[in-house]
Amino acid sequence: MQRLGLYGGAFNPVHLGHLLVAQAAIEELGLDRLFFIPAAISPFKQNIQPASGEARLRWLRLALTGKTNCEVDDQEIRRGGVSYTIETARNYAKKFPQAKLFYLIGADNVAKLNEWREANELAKLLEFAAVPRPGETLPDFPKPFRGKALKGFPFEVSSLEIRERVKTGRPIESLVPPFVAQAISDDKAYL
Repeated sequence: MQRLGLYGGAFNPVHLGHLLVAQAAIEELGLDRLFFIPAAISPFKQNIQPASGEARLRWLRLALTGKTNCEVDDQEIRRGGVSYTIETARNYAKKFPQAKLFYLIGADNVAKLNEWREANELAKLLEFAAVPRPGETLPDFPKPFRGKALKGFPFEVSSLEIRERVKTGRPIESLVPPFVAQAISDDKAYL
């Protein structure tokens, strides 16, 4: 049975923390493939205007260059509007009916899973995996959700912090892949 990981989020911008979570998931869950799925608009961040979908897709592709078991899926960007995980999960379940599907989330989302759109169906379609932030413990997955805690690689960085650093002229090269840092600079993003 194929084991597929789905990694949704704003990726606004993608950073080394995202890539470390991805690597941990590939190794600890034994994933055959991992799909990065940037949201058009996150239902939990509707008040935050992300960089354009086109830019975030390009940055993800740059960040994943050479990673043969990782792909960028643009379905939520193409769909537009608020991105709900259930729509994406249904698409993957239909496209890969024999696969075991894992969905990667931040530890801060675990306790909120029952608030997600069509939570009961989502719990049937996906098993969740989360990496706690350094110094935090992962809460239990609420019923009916199934989930695993990943050990990961402790690394404290956030997309918000990166956007603030760009806005104030501070370097981001140690926080994002080099090609992504250059692309953010070339695009004059977050200024």
